[in-house]
Amino acid sequence: GGMEKIKQHTFALAHYTYTMLSTLKYANGAPVVRIYSDTDFSNPDVQGPIINFNVLDENGEVIGFSQVDKMASLYNIHVRTGCFCNTGACQMHLGISNEDIQRNLQAGHVCGDDIDLVNGRPTGSVRISFGYMSSFEDAQTFLKFIMATRLSKLDNEGLFESSVTKLMTESVPDDHPSFHSARKLSPVPHISDRELGNNSSAAKMTLNWQPPEVEVDSIRAAVSEIAVPTCRRGGKPITVTNIYLYPIKSCSAFEVTEWPVGNQGLLYDRNWMVVNQNGVCMTQKQEPRLCLVNPSIDLKQKVMVIQAEGMDPISVSLEENTGKEAVICESKVCSHRVKTYDCGERIASWFSMFLGRPCRLIRQSSGMKNRSHQKNTKGLASATNISLSLVNEAQYLLINVASILKLKEHISARLEEPLEIEELIKRFRANIVISAPESFEEEEWAEISIGALQFQVVGPCSRCQIICIDQQSGERNKEFLQSLSAARGRKTNFGIYLMNQPLHSSFPDVLSVGSQVLPVLKENTEIQPPTSSEE
Repeated sequence: GGMEKIKQHTFALAHYTYTMLSTLKYANGAPVVRIYSDTDFSNPDVQGPIINFNVLDENGEVIGFSQVDKMASLYNIHVRTGCFCNTGACQMHLGISNEDIQRNLQAGHVCGDDIDLVNGRPTGSVRISFGYMSSFEDAQTFLKFIMATRLSKLDNEGLFESSVTKLMTESVPDDHPSFHSARKLSPVPHISDRELGNNSSAAKMTLNWQPPEVEVDSIRAAVSEIAVPTCRRGGKPITVTNIYLYPIKSCSAFEVTEWPVGNQGLLYDRNWMVVNQNGVCMTQKQEPRLCLVNPSIDLKQKVMVIQAEGMDPISVSLEENTGKEAVICESKVCSHRVKTYDCGERIASWFSMFLGRPCRLIRQSSGMKNRSHQKNTKGLASATNISLSLVNEAQYLLINVASILKLKEHISARLEEPLEIEELIKRFRANIVISAPESFEEEEWAEISIGALQFQVVGPCSRCQIICIDQQSGERNKEFLQSLSAARGRKTNFGIYLMNQPLHSSFPDVLSVGSQVLPVLKENTEIQPPTSSEE
């Protein structure tokens, strides 16, 4: 029927979704979303099939767009976030002044990043779009997602029915046939408890996820040399309990008791990655079965052995292929370009057979200029010279067993089944696991020492849907990210990023299990001196 039919179809979907979103309220009467629009969605000639909005909490505070994006991905919904290359409209609808723009830039916010709130105010919003292939079921799926993650079961009862009644009884102009299409979309089927979550507990409890409180300085100023490392809570010792490296990005962990430290982090950590036939990095988000691939490093034999159930083991040399036969390619990791080389047909066939799709294994090329840390480097000398492997954010990720135990209680209660702490540790894919006295005290640290190694705390790790994947089976359960959000209030943070510049000495730097961890607290954190009985 041509573009006119497409316009009618897509606008009918947008009008329906806009009307439904507008009716969503919390139990206290507060709106669930704030919609940004120059029209009232009454005329498809002046309003396209897009809806721009921010999600609010019960108190009317904006929930950051990056957190909405992460939760939407759990429901297989793709949204666009930010300012959509339209700074003027963003300023107008969000009430951002020119001075605010400058302050946000000074705080480290740039286009395309995850800094969605600065001082509690949004830097962007969320946008959904409808096309000719979009269906009424797509619109319903999106609305179910908003309801399941923002409203309790009681709030949901009868909501669709009452909203549809309002939609169908609205006064609409007769000269726009698209509205007749909208009327034909009724009735709306009832949403069952099962559909509101992927287990029974999800239907019983309010899924009240909240975003992280953004830390605008991604790297703190280096602590002065006269600062004294102080253990908190009576000076109880903090030790390293586990060390993991991930030779192949997004594949299984390789646990060690001690390991050499290189100039990019743990030696050989995330030096390789699997890419699809277009050269795009594959992660567990797209291919959960990557967690079933088990690489291990043999330093003496200088090989990496890769194993997976049903497959013969295969080995890859740790020696770099620097010959003329090496195929140098350029890949991307989190929008950063990296130089890599292909590991050959033999290993490509192994991965393609196991994953059931064409893919290849590539390795970062150390002979090329590698990417460096490009975030706000205020106060950290030569931070831009710190080299990164194929990691997303920083050289190391640290988590605390006490924090895991705290979270374990919350998730177990929501799932109504026991959880093993080892399973949770593996889900969070850390390099360094420590045992500290208090949960989440690691978020108060600015710097730590482990043996002879010194680390700067870069900032918190904002979690994504990968923690929903069981690292032993590859099965997905979105309850884990939702539970983390509920347990942490306005955060999905768990663990801290670290950066390290290895010492230039005649002895190799080695990280070992059992080593003592000495933290230096942030400047605004109250220090509790150790008691005499614990010194």
